[in-house]
Amino acid sequence: MAELKGNVVLVVGASGVLGSEVARQLEAEGATVVRSGRNPARLGGADSVVADLGSYSAAADIVAAAFTAHGRLDGVVIAAGVVAFGPASDVSDETIEQLFSTNALGPIRLIRQAIPHLTLSAAAGRKPFIVTISGIVAESPAAGLAAYSASKAALAAFVQAASRELRRAGIRMLDSRPGHTETGLAGRAIAGVAPAFPQGHEPVDVAKRILRAIVDDEKDLPSSAF
Repeated sequence: MAELKGNVVLVVGASGVLGSEVARQLEAEGATVVRSGRNPARLGGADSVVADLGSYSAAADIVAAAFTAHGRLDGVVIAAGVVAFGPASDVSDETIEQLFSTNALGPIRLIRQAIPHLTLSAAAGRKPFIVTISGIVAESPAAGLAAYSASKAALAAFVQAASRELRRAGIRMLDSRPGHTETGLAGRAIAGVAPAFPQGHEPVDVAKRILRAIVDDEKDLPSSAF
């Protein structure tokens, strides 16, 4: 069983509803949380890094800031993401690039930057972890969400393969794929208009399930787990 008390955990996307809730619950369990996000007004807490994960240099800057502040890093939660709606035939190059930069390339870069620090955490006898939130579209790509689904599926595939590589180093990777969650993200799409979704999961419940998976050393969180 993983121990959260005293761990230093980086939460990327903490200015969003779900990321903020994950950060709050981690702190309630005794973790030291470094928050990162694009909106400084919504980050909260003195220990925060303002950055856009979709930019090329952001991953290195975020991880370096967290490690410099505390001299260690024991966990990473990546809750950043953007969404776009519309037919595959209409999606623009700019939209595809933004979706993949934020939802896939940024998280992959951040994971790579964090690995050396998490390896040190494992060597010190702790149980370091990386949590990604790819969502149900990584399992079941949806019509009207082709590019978004592809960007999230790319992240899920990377995590699935990398988790096998990092197991020997003592680093656990956990991809979570909840269904539609009431974060308001659908109303902030970078392109297109969201369809009428049924009532989704509450962010507090999704965050609670993710924390339970971290503590219980789970290796995967499919949509059926929520």
